[in-house]
Formats: sequence, structure tokens, C-alpha cells
Amino acid sequence: MRFSVVLPNSVHVAALTQPWERGLAGTDIAHVARTAEKLGFTRVFIPEHFVTPTSHVELSGNHYFDATTAQAYIAGATSTISIGSMVTILPLHNPVIAAKSIATLDWLSGGRAQVTVGVGWLEEEYDAIGVPFRRRGRLTDEYLAAMFEMWHSDTPAYDGEFVRFRDIAFGPKPIHKPHPPIWMGGDAEAVLRRAARFGDGWAPWQTRPEDFPAKLDYLKSQPGYDGRPFALFFSLASLNIGLAHEINDDPHSQFGQNAQQVIDNCNMLAGLGVTDTWVNPPPVVDFSSYLDHLHWVSEEVMPTAVD
Repeated sequence: MRFSVVLPNSVHVAALTQPWERGLAGTDIAHVARTAEKLGFTRVFIPEHFVTPTSHVELSGNHYFDATTAQAYIAGATSTISIGSMVTILPLHNPVIAAKSIATLDWLSGGRAQVTVGVGWLEEEYDAIGVPFRRRGRLTDEYLAAMFEMWHSDTPAYDGEFVRFRDIAFGPKPIHKPHPPIWMGGDAEAVLRRAARFGDGWAPWQTRPEDFPAKLDYLKSQPGYDGRPFALFFSLASLNIGLAHEINDDPHSQFGQNAQQVIDNCNMLAGLGVTDTWVNPPPVVDFSSYLDHLHWVSEEVMPTAVD
């Protein structure tokens, strides 16, 4: 099991964000990333949204970053840890610019970029940016194919419905070969098919853990899957976040009150195919207590949880 950290004060989602987080500045968030790096965590994650409809602010908040920009800032504050997104809403980006931004991040960070691709769920966000919400799946598939062409080919060319280019050069290529790890975020069968074709991992949010084995079997049965190593990220924190960021108050959304309970839950998830997780903190009173939680996970859980 590999352990990640969703960086605090990167969202203001009522079901997830604790009150003390709102006082953190960028330097504090960078300090968390450096601490996670020092303690042996595999990666840190940064979510993304561009706008929040006013009808969703109570549950979703309006505090989100552009993921790639924030990843670049965190990469500059660290040295070895992987810097991931959770998620990058790819249809809201120009694919050529997204390919350049991610390749730039990966090249300058020495191959530490990771991207979790999602299609989003807020139709009003698409409307504000001028992207057709009902075509977001088709856009994502074509954008990924075009981005892979730019990353992989010395003479990139692509002729699709939404993206066309030829007679261009693209550099620098990403350092991580063949490209930075790409995970797919979401739960629909279309997401699983996309993950089979393009992905190195899957990050569900609404799927129950007991359904993971069947979902993974479906994913790996798709013609796009070629047997490559594949990650599955899941945190029990997801159980508390319902559709449209509703609060579920799920009693299973915490990993446990002591180290053995947390270890047992990590091992349970590993038995269902999970390779990567985030041990979300219990309610804590301040930043110092949160950092203590990171140390506790590193010292009491990570050495014992199943490999």
C-alpha cells in the first residue's frame, strides 16, 4: 500500500474540510508537502475547479486551485515526492496547452508529475467556460489521444473531431516515460473504459469498496487494457461525500481511532485491490495537530500496513 496526502486548504467542501484549514496560506500547504516527503508518503494531491455555482457554494465552497499551477508551486517547494491532481477537469482545458503545462511540470520537477483526469459534474461550470457539458466524455477521450500524440511522437499529428494539428514540433517531452502517470477519476463504466485505454490507475469516489473487484475485472476485460501495472486509489473519506458534495455522515469514513484499526482498514482495502490511499485525519483542532497526524501515520501505520 502506498500512502498519499490530499493537501489541506485545497478545497472548502463541507463534507471534507476542517475549520482550521481555512487559515492556512500557500507556505503552510507547501510545508505539509515537504513534511509528507520527509515522512515517506508517495504523493500529494491537489483538486481543481474553476467556478462554483452559487447554488452549490454551501456544500462545495468556492476555494479551489487550477491544479497544474498549484502542482508546479508544490513541486518547487519539494524535491522527490510525486505531485498529483485529484482531479484535473480535462475538458475545460485546451488539450495542446494542457499537454504543454503538464510536460513543463514534469520536466522541471524531474519526472514527478501525476494527473488524475475527471470530466466534472457541474454543468454550470461548463456553461461559464463555454464548453458543451453533454460532450465532455467525447472531448476527454479525444483530448487524451491528442496529448499522448504530442508527448510520444517526434512528429506529432492528429486529426479528430475537436483537435487537429500537423507539421508541428513539441518539446520538451515529459521526463517520465512514456508520459506522467494518468489516473481516471469517477465511477461510470465510461470512466473504466477510458482508464483501460489511457490510464495507469483509477480513482473512484462513489463506488463502494466491496464493488472494486468486479469493477476492476470489467476494466481489465476491455480491449484497451494491455496488462500494464495499474493503480487503484481510494480513501474512506470518500464515503462521507455524496453526490453534489452532499454530506453522508457515513460512520465508516474514518480509518479508525487507533493504529491497529487504521492498519486493518488499509489491509481490507488492499485485499479489494486498492494500491494507494489517503488516511484522512480525524477532527483536529489546529495545524500542529494535523502535522502530528501525518507523523503518526508515518510511524505507526505505514511500516505495518500491507505492501
